[in-house]
Amino acid sequence: MIDTKLPLREKLAYGCGDFASVLFWQTFMRYLPFFYTDVFGLTAAMLANLLLFSRVLDGVSDPVIGMWADRTESKWGKFRPFILFGCMPFAIFGVLTFTTPDLGDNGKIIWAFVTYNGLMLLYTLVNIPYTAMLGVMTTNSVERTRLSSIKFIFAFAAGTVISATLLPMVSALGGAEGNPQQGWQTAFIIVGIVAVAFFLITVFGTKERIKPTPDPEATVGKDIKMLLGNNAWVLLLATTLTFILFVAVRSSVSTHYYKYYVFDGNTDVANKLSLFGNMLNFDNMVSAFNTGGQLVSMAGVLVTAMIAKNFRKGPLYITFFVLAIIATASFYVVPADQIETLFILDLLGSAASAPLPVLLWAMYADTADYGEWKNGRRTTALVFSASTMGQKVGWAVAGYIAFMMLSGVGFEANTIPSDDVKHSLVLLMSLAPAALGILSIVIFKFYPLTDQKMAGIEADLDARRAAAGTPTE
Repeated sequence: MIDTKLPLREKLAYGCGDFASVLFWQTFMRYLPFFYTDVFGLTAAMLANLLLFSRVLDGVSDPVIGMWADRTESKWGKFRPFILFGCMPFAIFGVLTFTTPDLGDNGKIIWAFVTYNGLMLLYTLVNIPYTAMLGVMTTNSVERTRLSSIKFIFAFAAGTVISATLLPMVSALGGAEGNPQQGWQTAFIIVGIVAVAFFLITVFGTKERIKPTPDPEATVGKDIKMLLGNNAWVLLLATTLTFILFVAVRSSVSTHYYKYYVFDGNTDVANKLSLFGNMLNFDNMVSAFNTGGQLVSMAGVLVTAMIAKNFRKGPLYITFFVLAIIATASFYVVPADQIETLFILDLLGSAASAPLPVLLWAMYADTADYGEWKNGRRTTALVFSASTMGQKVGWAVAGYIAFMMLSGVGFEANTIPSDDVKHSLVLLMSLAPAALGILSIVIFKFYPLTDQKMAGIEADLDARRAAAGTPTE
């Protein structure tokens, strides 16, 4: 097998792209639903429908962008041009999405649908090619796991930045009169500038090495047929979809959980003794929980990078997932006033969950190799884009279920919650995601690509590329 070990500077440059993406993605996961209900003014039911429609539409666009990228040829490669020319419009739509216009109820709903859908489509245009680069920078499976680890270290670093600073920054930028609408808009002007800078580091600091053998007879229908015939990819997609449901059901309502269950709807005063002391208000507590989770997640990813060579990916994935499920389910039995216990469980769950996407993305690169080995054609971006489509559908379904459930028990933003609302929030933070996690593990048990099998596939593909005159650079 050709030695394709990457220099550290290139790994870091690649990681910068996920730092830029996750500045937005962490906001989508943790704070966007809260922004739309408590700042922008959407009802829970309207938010549920917005998330379902927008994320499904966005998910459907993923394979379209993937097939486009697979067919792109330029001096920048297949994938980097999308990042180069897409990052600026993406940042602009980020600002528009977090702008609250004075248009009346119907006008605001239209604004939300147009700006959020535009933002997510541009996110896809940039992020699908970025993610696909993982499959063309190196042929080495272990090196891919390390590259994926660095990618997620940068991702969790961005998540830490957003978790620690976004709510306080919004409050500070809202002015002396405390205008949250102004604060959110200004904050995302800053976030957009930072994101563009980091995307450009990725564009100019990385190289696409794997050049698949050209297939003049390739068609869209043929590519899709080959993808659906890739049983390893299909099983990994089903695993990912249920894993995303495990994560998304919980994270979609986590900010609401802290506000309406722990704080009883009151963000100013909480008469609870805890290690947070005078810091115990809504903004500080949510920031502390989310920041702590991101920091231990980075530690989990670092551990994954260090042990990747010594442990098989499959058993490692299951072990970490079981620990994450136990920590998540435990939220059901912890009362609201046990803040220290909630904090510890949240840290344990985050640390155990962090290696899971690292291992999944490394395995997706393996399924791209397997598809090329099996069918004689490589569709890297289609493999990753169809996979992210599954993720976004998972996020859409999770958000829809969560907020329709809250709507059904009478949730109203900025009011004292009923016991039914509180109980629903507890279920959505604990037993509901835990059940989905168990289902995900059951599906994954059928995944066929072991590390030993991948070593043989990699060697065979290197020989084929060399014989065809398209070796890895």
